[in-house]
Amino acid sequence: MLVLAIDTALGYCAAAVVDTDSKTLRASETLEMQRGHAEALMPLIGRVMEKFGGGFDALDRIAVTTGPGSFTGLRVGISAARGLALAAGKDVVGVSTLSAYAAPLVNDKAAGPIVVAIDARHDHVYCQVFSGNGATLIKPCVVPVDEVTRAARFGRPRLAGNAANILATRWPDQLVKPLTSASQPGPDISWVAWVGAVADPLTAPARPFYLRAPDAKPKAPSAVRADDPRNMLPD
Repeated sequence: MLVLAIDTALGYCAAAVVDTDSKTLRASETLEMQRGHAEALMPLIGRVMEKFGGGFDALDRIAVTTGPGSFTGLRVGISAARGLALAAGKDVVGVSTLSAYAAPLVNDKAAGPIVVAIDARHDHVYCQVFSGNGATLIKPCVVPVDEVTRAARFGRPRLAGNAANILATRWPDQLVKPLTSASQPGPDISWVAWVGAVADPLTAPARPFYLRAPDAKPKAPSAVRADDPRNMLPD
């Protein structure tokens, strides 16, 4: 399977093509940036596809990060993925940034939990805790930084995500010391592709993954829009 992965959820603008049959990364490019994803993404995808050497019709599916993350960044990536998939007649799947961060650490023989934390600002993090084999131990949530230490009950944690260093410095001395992966502004784009390759398009839609509730209810009786930016990290 040939998978084009796209990530603009956090501090990266990235794309890659992975061939799951040959287990090779055919092409990739990652730019670190906090703003400007809209201007950078399509030229970046063009360069990746040129390096790949095939057209969009050669792809089997497109995967895109769906959050948690920046509202503007997510909108850029998801819109591009949907548009390309529609034009090429390909499946498109969504990959949570939490799962993408955890993927490199998943191992059936690993003992400790994988704690993924993304900075949600105001002393909070978006968090999900996985077992060593990738099963969910604590569902995705937004919690104060200090509450993440509850994951220590599952064993010696392995920390990942752009808030991994924040957790490491706040980890209580009386608890088992966690193992900390290098803090990255975003997940490795090749792992976005690998997670996207095994995702089911029916259960992993390419739409924003929200964890925050709106700050205030609308005055009118109409429902809150699904793309309400109050659900996302500020840009």
